[in-house]
Amino acid sequence: MYAIIETGGKQFRVQQGDVLHVEKLKAEVGEVVEVSNVLALEQESGLIVGKPYVTGAKVLLKIVEQGRGEKILVFKYKPKKKYRKLRGHRQPYSKVVIDEIQTG
Repeated sequence: MYAIIETGGKQFRVQQGDVLHVEKLKAEVGEVVEVSNVLALEQESGLIVGKPYVTGAKVLLKIVEQGRGEKILVFKYKPKKKYRKLRGHRQPYSKVVIDEIQTG
C-alpha cells in the first residue's frame, strides 16, 4: 500500500517505513505529525484518487531529526561596475519516518 501526500508545497509518494526530508514541520523530535492532505491512495482493491484529497485518509509521520541543508551560494554581479554580492542560504528541513497510513 502507498499514498501520495502533499506537505510543504511538495508531493511525495510514501510507503510505511520510508524515510524522507520534507520542509520543516513545527514539531519536536520524536513527535508524531498527522498529514491529512492525501492526494491518492493505493490499496489491494485499487487506486483511490481524491478530488482534491481523499476523505478520511491520513498519514502519520514521526519526526526523527530537525536540521538544515547544505549551503547554497548565490552570487550576483554586474560587469564593469564593481557590483558584487555573495549570499548564502541553508534550507531548514525535517527528517521523518512514515509510521502508518490510515484509510479511514
